[in-house]
Amino acid sequence: MKYHHQNLSPRIAFSGLFVLLLPILSPYLFSPLSRSYPFLFSEWNAPKPRHLPLLKAALDRHIPVRQKNELWSPLPYQGWKPCIEPTTIHTLPTKSQGYIQVFLDGGLNQQRMGICDAVAVAKILNATLVIPHLEVNAVWQDTSSFADIFDVEHFIDTLSHDVAIVKEPPSEYWWSTREYYATGIRAMRIKTAPVHGSADWYLENVLPVLQSYGIAAIAPFSHRLAFDKLPPDIQRLRCKVNFHALIFVPHIRVLGDTLVNRLRHPFEKFHTSGTGFLKERMNDTESEGSGKFVVLHLRFDKDMAAHSSCDFGGGKAERLALAKYRQVLWQGRVLNSQFTDEALRKQGRCPLTPEEIGLLLAALGFSNSTRLYLASHKVYGGEARISALKKLFPLVDHKKSLASAEELAKVDGKASLLAAVDYYVSLQSDIFISASPGNMHNALVGHRAYLNLKTIRPNMVMLGPLFLNKSMEWPEFQHAVLSGHKSRQGQIRLRKERQSIYTYPIPDCSCQS
Repeated sequence: MKYHHQNLSPRIAFSGLFVLLLPILSPYLFSPLSRSYPFLFSEWNAPKPRHLPLLKAALDRHIPVRQKNELWSPLPYQGWKPCIEPTTIHTLPTKSQGYIQVFLDGGLNQQRMGICDAVAVAKILNATLVIPHLEVNAVWQDTSSFADIFDVEHFIDTLSHDVAIVKEPPSEYWWSTREYYATGIRAMRIKTAPVHGSADWYLENVLPVLQSYGIAAIAPFSHRLAFDKLPPDIQRLRCKVNFHALIFVPHIRVLGDTLVNRLRHPFEKFHTSGTGFLKERMNDTESEGSGKFVVLHLRFDKDMAAHSSCDFGGGKAERLALAKYRQVLWQGRVLNSQFTDEALRKQGRCPLTPEEIGLLLAALGFSNSTRLYLASHKVYGGEARISALKKLFPLVDHKKSLASAEELAKVDGKASLLAAVDYYVSLQSDIFISASPGNMHNALVGHRAYLNLKTIRPNMVMLGPLFLNKSMEWPEFQHAVLSGHKSRQGQIRLRKERQSIYTYPIPDCSCQS
């Protein structure tokens, strides 16, 4: 008996040690909600094509030459030109009212809009802006700062006649840090800024703090300035920040130019790359629309799939996984879950899968020799989910297929920098299309409208019922797609009340000529 207990004790000790070490040895098992590992719940059953008849027909599609030419032709001039200079000449006041700090959360494009609003608020208050603080990204734990992403000197120089900007608060305000405001109630911190607050609100509530303390910190700050009832010069200043002052740091621009060059000149790229993978594609035939490419922002990640409450064909395992993810992450606050999949699709509230966006592109007239660059190419469901898109468009690229590990070293693993590269490439593309609306979609729709560049906006309300119709044949589907997207390829849309100036920059950022 004593011998048995002596043998059992080491086993118990070993078992206990194994349990303690298991989270370290196998972290995936203990990160079921980690957005970095989307395969945990979703890929027990690989998703299969959901629109097989359309997919088969699309693979054999014939596209008339006239349709191809119209599709690739740039937008005609629409009578508007960029117009961001103030209507009257202003000079910076000799004395600032104080220093404004803002703390911005969210992803890159949400922060970008917050930066533009911060400059506008500083102008309204006649204050000096401290370079905005970017919060650590809660999803990706990205610690990238403003200076890691944007060219600070260019930012300050471009706005030097509009707003005084400093990199850090003066030495007497050394204590004014994010940590200081997180550890207690501080009279200098403004926590009550309303969503879409008016200019008067800032004058009434923030200016007194500046005058009393010399500094004011506004947090949270995302979406804290109204889009309407602001002076035209303040609107133009927001446009100037967004479209001119905010440029990425040099190494992001260099990497972006490299990717664009390799997309436009693929044969030169393959000749000089020296990697085995790229050499295999030296035999690609000359593509139609040579030298041109499309950026497709897939935006089909686990968060998007779960939040939509739609069924994406992954079977019972996927539905249960997304329901569990949705419940734990949003605690039942996702209203979409109250509707059936059919109802959501009829309302256009389901993000397009890679298969569906591929069918849309094919119906619009893009051939299988079109070069696609995938922004945000990590897809929920992995390669199985994206296989149909790759069958339709074999010439698919993304950052890691176009650049070496050495070239990506400065941005790899940093979500904001990777998003910045995608944004830069998207802005250079001949055509941009996003699978579903979101901050990057909205930012690029506005930026490209400002530059009069072609941008296709999927008609989600029309496409939902089309994909529900399992008996629809290719000619009917193609006709419906073409009819439903005639006026959704970058035609000017004037901003309406309460709409974002960053998505609809006209007429605020442009003048008729």
